[in-house]
Amino acid sequence: MTQQERRIWLIRALLDERQNDTVAIPQDEAEQKRLLRGLLNVRPPMPLSREFLDVQDAYLQEATREKGVTRLCDLTPVRPHRYLWRGDITTLEVDAIVNAANSQLLGCFSPNHGCIDNAIHTYAGLQLRDICNTIMRTQGHEERTGTAKLTPGFNLPATYVVHTVGPIVYGPLREHHEKLLG
Repeated sequence: MTQQERRIWLIRALLDERQNDTVAIPQDEAEQKRLLRGLLNVRPPMPLSREFLDVQDAYLQEATREKGVTRLCDLTPVRPHRYLWRGDITTLEVDAIVNAANSQLLGCFSPNHGCIDNAIHTYAGLQLRDICNTIMRTQGHEERTGTAKLTPGFNLPATYVVHTVGPIVYGPLREHHEKLLG
């Protein structure tokens, strides 16, 4: 399958799952990508077929390859074992990336939202939302501010994702916000 064929297949599968045949698949590649990402963003955690995962994984891995992967060995440390880098976190080939997660750890359900949580869940694949759902159901409560959970990176170049919940801050950062982080 070509990348376009995968994208169309995934869109159709996600629309069929929602029993929504009223959404027309756009002809424009950018609009198809936007629609697919939005559908991935709003899909609740639930079982996935092996066929869907195979197509999704091939699509996401090729999308990452097309964007380009940033390897740690290509970066220059600012101090020993310390790197400053600015770019797309979903392209980092490192041991782990850190996700600014919400307290449910399920990712951002806002279609095409520009937050890190949304990007990570989009390009890792739907397996990430499913494993986070399993973790949270087993745990039995929302993740507390200042704590973290570790998951595989799935389709990301990063091996793992560290999901951590920060304080919700309205206005200036205050001392009690910092204390929540321990």
